[in-house]
Amino acid sequence: MLIENQTFDEERALYGVRGLVVRNCCFDGPADGESAFKECDDVTVEGAFMNLRYPFWHDHGLVLRNVEMTELCRAALWYSKDVTIEDSQLHGIKALRECGNVRMRNCDIVSPEFGWSTRGITMERCTAQSEYFMMRATGLRFRDVRFSGKYSFQYIEDAVFENCVFDTKDAFWHARNVVVRNSRVRGEYLGWYSGNVTFENCLIEGTQPLCYCEGLRLVNCQMVDCDLAFERSHVLAEVTTPIDSVKNPLEGSRITLPAVGEVIRDIEGATGVVEIVGEKDEGLGSHARACA
Repeated sequence: MLIENQTFDEERALYGVRGLVVRNCCFDGPADGESAFKECDDVTVEGAFMNLRYPFWHDHGLVLRNVEMTELCRAALWYSKDVTIEDSQLHGIKALRECGNVRMRNCDIVSPEFGWSTRGITMERCTAQSEYFMMRATGLRFRDVRFSGKYSFQYIEDAVFENCVFDTKDAFWHARNVVVRNSRVRGEYLGWYSGNVTFENCLIEGTQPLCYCEGLRLVNCQMVDCDLAFERSHVLAEVTTPIDSVKNPLEGSRITLPAVGEVIRDIEGATGVVEIVGEKDEGLGSHARACA
């Protein structure tokens, strides 16, 4: 069934439809109706303008292409499964929540509180602005995503991020089982209280990163403007740039880097090794030394 070039503004305009293609339609108007596509199955929406609230709740097998969701399109996708979103704008608050198996490509997201408690989301070549982005989400696979905002990726589990740029603060707090590869992460207080988080070939910028962590690993990473790093963390880190200061790395930790401004040890158990590597000694080759 195909619907084209129509305008809908009534409550639950296409409630419960199945096997439908909706093309170049507008969901707007004086009736100000909500929940246009609630409880639908196998629906494709292409070229739509969405200016009303809660359009896609409890849907299954949903495909959205070239869809514009405005600031008034609040809480657009909740409790839906098997969702594909391509070449679309999601600009209303809380646009995605408690959904499962979501694939996003070439989308622009401007949405506070986006992605909460989503299970299984793939995002490619997207941009996002948000606060509390993806909180408590699981099964994330992001590639070529650019994000800006505060309090991102808190309490997430089972995630892989590749070739991303994140400009954020208080990111990855309480995160579990996360890998970040070939990415730039800029912001304050990165990754506190996280567990089993790995950064590979990353650029990390900002004050007081990666404190109170368990099972933290850094592989071939750069750290810029980072002070008081790794406080009370269990960490294995291979850093290729100087760090301003390292504070209280816990027993069993090992941090290698070319230089450090200061190593602070003012609690019991802060016996992690901080090792200076790659220096030259009068032409005799590289050597390493451990900081007390």
